[in-house]
Amino acid sequence: MCGNRAITLLAGALALALAAGACTGSSGTGGSSRSPLPAAGQTQRLDGVCPNPLVTQTDWNPESEHGYLYNLVGPGYTIDATRKRVTGPLVASGKDTGVKIEVRMGGPSVGYQPMPAVMYTDRSVHLGYAATDEAVQFSAQQPTTAVIATMEISPLAILWSPDVHPELHTIADVGRSNTKVLYSLGLTYMEYLVGSGLLHRSQLDGSYDGSPDRFVGERGQAALQGFITAEPYLYQNEIKQWGKPLTGQLVHDTGYPAYISALSVRSAEKAKLAPCLKKLVPILQQSQVDFTRDPEPAIKLILQLVDVYKTGWVYSRGLAEFSAKQMVQRGIVSNGTDKTLGNFDLARVRRVIDIVEPIFAAQHKPVRPGLEPQDIATNEFIDPRIGLPS
Repeated sequence: MCGNRAITLLAGALALALAAGACTGSSGTGGSSRSPLPAAGQTQRLDGVCPNPLVTQTDWNPESEHGYLYNLVGPGYTIDATRKRVTGPLVASGKDTGVKIEVRMGGPSVGYQPMPAVMYTDRSVHLGYAATDEAVQFSAQQPTTAVIATMEISPLAILWSPDVHPELHTIADVGRSNTKVLYSLGLTYMEYLVGSGLLHRSQLDGSYDGSPDRFVGERGQAALQGFITAEPYLYQNEIKQWGKPLTGQLVHDTGYPAYISALSVRSAEKAKLAPCLKKLVPILQQSQVDFTRDPEPAIKLILQLVDVYKTGWVYSRGLAEFSAKQMVQRGIVSNGTDKTLGNFDLARVRRVIDIVEPIFAAQHKPVRPGLEPQDIATNEFIDPRIGLPS
């Protein structure tokens, strides 16, 4: 579920990504001029202004975290099981917009490449998922600009057994213990946790591939990375060798404020796509709102795609429904501190830049000199009137 998604391959595979900060989009628009907002209903037709089909690239196998995108795929869709993509009429709250949408699977179908690399290799993709730290990392050679933050905070967490470790309540507590932490080597958030002193490098085991075997075999002695929207359900309900709760803390809560699953365009094409984005982004916002109200239509399609794609990804209805509920209950999908869903707090983006630039410098990964928040995220297409009900 994010460009860094090579995290969890549970029972076939699962996920990763990266968020904390100040107020939401009020800190800046990333584009100072904004045309008048259209009246209700005027944003529904996309023919003539958007590419047809409109190609979107996700970062992982079909899952509820992508629900708002699959929610846009209308009746009469076709599934390409070989290339792992679904194409159908792009519907906005049930109304045909006049163009088709193509939703492509990421992860194994793109060789687990980061999203900027995918988008610059395949220029038929118009919008792709990119995490804020990824956008910084690739800003020099493969720049992307995010146009909507479909998740307010990241579901990425460090998790542990409350039965085995009743003394642990936070990631900092894990760092003050000798508990091993299972994670996937090379992920930027872990460099932040170590650099900030919350965890110690001697605790880390970067060989984690998402399989529950080691955690279960060692009777839950270790902590492990995962998504708060997935692993707690899986370990309690679907990993029969364990069958007990997990608890943990969001990496977001430690002060790592990256947005994940931020739908992005190639930066140089933002101006060309602007007429489309002005109409499309409010539709994306509303689709996320609609998905939180009634996830069933999208979940039905997601489960069908999982079955047809046959990638080895195991994804049950129970997990899909749990994830959809958890995203709302845990504030993963929310309006943040204002009344708008999907806007960026550019102060948070600035914080991510400040955190990860030294990390990438130490790894000899050049970042664009003088990188500013508005280079990698913008609110200029966001409709501030669209949000979850209070």
